[in-house]
Amino acid sequence: MKPDLSLYLVLDPVMCGGFEAAVSLTQRVLDAGVTTIQLRAPQWKKRDWLRLSQQLLPLCRDAGVPYLINDHLDIALACDADGVHLGQSDLPLQVARRLLDPDKILGLSVSNLQHLQSDDCALADYLGIGPVFPTGTKQDADPAIGLVQFCDWMTRIRQPVVAIGGIGHLETADVIRAGADGIAVVSAICAASDPVQATRTLGQLIQEARQ
Repeated sequence: MKPDLSLYLVLDPVMCGGFEAAVSLTQRVLDAGVTTIQLRAPQWKKRDWLRLSQQLLPLCRDAGVPYLINDHLDIALACDADGVHLGQSDLPLQVARRLLDPDKILGLSVSNLQHLQSDDCALADYLGIGPVFPTGTKQDADPAIGLVQFCDWMTRIRQPVVAIGGIGHLETADVIRAGADGIAVVSAICAASDPVQATRTLGQLIQEARQ
């Protein structure tokens, strides 16, 4: 499956309000235009990741939207997710690629130039570049690279790119015009007072920036 990275939701079930709220929000934002979903629940035990994935995966399959697991390849394999998104301290991509089916998606986080020059980049189906802007969502995030550096990196990268980190309505057009294939958001949808309207607005901003 080739992912549509346009509007990539990093789903934080705690921010959504818990298990049932995360399931409900997922269904609604899939209908509203989210194009890829990644589950990231650092505060949860792996059993809970799996239990939630067993609820979310059928929703994503019905919508034709890839469902990815953050960091944990074992959970991705256990629930037959569409792929896994790995960070720089996770399994090497060469190992992950060997364990995953060939048609599964493998994403990689990149936050500095050294990461960008690593051998792992060539094995990734797409790169998550960021944080582009300062973010409070991920407490251990690297320093923001800024829009100027992001634009420079986009001239060096061959894979599809999703921009992440501090991206909301005001930042969306800038990163899309810089060459990003999509935006990855957490709080812009999970913490929105109206997640459906937030999803629709972000989707519209992406379309407008591409014109």
